[in-house]
Amino acid sequence: MRKLILTTAIAALWSLSAITAEIKAAEIKVLSSNGMREAVVELAPQFERSTGHKLSIRYDTAAFLQRDIDRGESFDVAVMTTSQFDAVAKTGKFDLATRTLVTLSRIGIAVRKGASKPDIGSVEAFRRTMLAAKSIAYATVGTSGVHFMAVCERLGIAGEVKAKGKTLPGGSLGDFVAKGEAELAIQQISELLPVEGIELVGPFPAELALITPYTAAVGASSKEGAAGKAFIAFLTTPNARAVFKAKGLDPG
Repeated sequence: MRKLILTTAIAALWSLSAITAEIKAAEIKVLSSNGMREAVVELAPQFERSTGHKLSIRYDTAAFLQRDIDRGESFDVAVMTTSQFDAVAKTGKFDLATRTLVTLSRIGIAVRKGASKPDIGSVEAFRRTMLAAKSIAYATVGTSGVHFMAVCERLGIAGEVKAKGKTLPGGSLGDFVAKGEAELAIQQISELLPVEGIELVGPFPAELALITPYTAAVGASSKEGAAGKAFIAFLTTPNARAVFKAKGLDPG
C-alpha cells in the first residue's frame, strides 16, 4: 500500500511537471486563509522546487481577505473559506472555471499543555465546560469565533462567555492559553495544533460542529493564470492531501 501511495504521488508530481514544463517561471501572489497556513507553509517549497515558480503568500483571516479583494487588492490565486469565496465570486473577481474545493476544516478546543482536559463529548457537557471555564479565547471576526458565539447564543450562554472572553479579530488564539491568559482556546484545529504549549481537547460535538470548506481559484485579472492553475492543481495531489491531514485538515 505504501509503495502504491508513493508511486501515485510521484506520478502526480510528474503530471504537474508536465503541466508546467512549458510555462515560463512566474511569481504567483497567493492570498490564503489562516486556517491553511501551516499546510501551505510546508507545501510551498515543494511546489517551487517542482515547477520553478515562486510564491508570494499573504496569510490573513478570510473576512479580511474578502474585504481587501473587494477594495481592489491584486492576486493570482486565493484560497479562502468557501463562504467568503462565494461572496467575492459575486463581484467577478475570480476565474470561476478554476474554482476548486481544496480541503475541509473543523473547529476545536485546546487547553494548556499538561492541564486536565474537560468533557466536551456532548452538547450538555460542552455547555457545562464553557460555563465552568474562567476564561475563553476566541476570534471576533474569524469563522471559528463567529460560529462559537452562534453556538453560545443557541445554548443560552452568550452573555457569560462574552464576559470572560479573551478575543482578537483573528490570528493565533492558542497563544492566550499557552501564556496562561486563558483557560480554553476556540479555533480551527489546524490553527491550534502548531501552537507550542497547548494541547487539543478535541472538536466540537457533532451537533454543534461546523465543517469549513476551503476553496481556491485564479484571480480574474491575473497575468499568471497558467501558473496559478498549476498551484491549485498541486494542492489536489495525494502528497498535498497527506500534508493537509497531518496539519489537522480533511481532504476536500
